Amino acid sequence: MQRIHRIVHGFARVMAMLGGLVLSATILVTVASILGGQTALGPIPGEEELVQAGMAFAIFAFLPLCQITAGHATVDIFTNWLTGRAFRLLRAATEALFAAVLVVIALQLEEGMQSRLRSGQTTFLLQFPVWWSYAASLVGAVAAAAVGVWTALARAWELWTNHDLIETGEGAAE
Repeated sequence: MQRIHRIVHGFARVMAMLGGLVLSATILVTVASILGGQTALGPIPGEEELVQAGMAFAIFAFLPLCQITAGHATVDIFTNWLTGRAFRLLRAATEALFAAVLVVIALQLEEGMQSRLRSGQTTFLLQFPVWWSYAASLVGAVAAAAVGVWTALARAWELWTNHDLIETGEGAAE
């Protein structure tokens, strides 16, 4: 189980790095467009369309790492007192709910992509097919769903065996 967890964790890190690269590229496009707007070059045509597509991918690409490192914001004022089996039960239930939501998001995004593909819808300025953005986001959403399912299974295993597999924080299972 530890080996599988290390592989899934490594995959989540790779997705986050891809998300970081795309986010950096969107920042550069935005800066170039702003600077170009201040000169005779003018802003980059379709910059908003590129940034929207890049940001959608980046957000979904960061989710797997957030999921596997338990990086989501939590409000534990009512659960701080839980220990042992009760805490593991709550954690397993929460991860199962997260996994279900991530799978539903991925399925809905896939349906949206198929709809845009069938309609032939394109962006206004650049005229690139809208489904491309959906497809890029779907890659991240499927990765997040897969990691979410793994995390839920791992938390269920922890509940069953009373042994921690996943540690929180960036150094998990390394």
